[in-house]
Amino acid sequence: MDIPVFGYELLRDILIPGILGKDTHEISYWAGKHIARKFPLLSTEEISSFFQEASWGELKLVEENKNEMKLELNGKLVDRRIQMNAEPCFTLEAGFIAEQIQNQKQFLCEAYAELNKKKNLVFITVRWDRKDPIK
Repeated sequence: MDIPVFGYELLRDILIPGILGKDTHEISYWAGKHIARKFPLLSTEEISSFFQEASWGELKLVEENKNEMKLELNGKLVDRRIQMNAEPCFTLEAGFIAEQIQNQKQFLCEAYAELNKKKNLVFITVRWDRKDPIK
């Protein structure tokens, strides 16, 4: 079953920011973490599959080192959100990824999204500190 794009946009880009106002980015980040706790995933491949299933876009790992990873988010819905919104919010996705990677790596993680409007891409960078394991 496909979700109509317009209905998704109404909720994600109009209704929710209208209700949350200036707190949209922060609350969306924590909402993403909450969703991740409900759907624990075991690998970046599973995270990518979840993104497709949730219609959040196509997610791929760009690079990873001992303290961070960089992922690329793209796709038709991502393109449309970037084109239709002056400042599209991708903190829901960043929060979701941060929580998933935190559970996989067992280190406290934070993530942030960077928009590349020229290429219609979102880069999500996740960072962790190996000296800060979760307990």
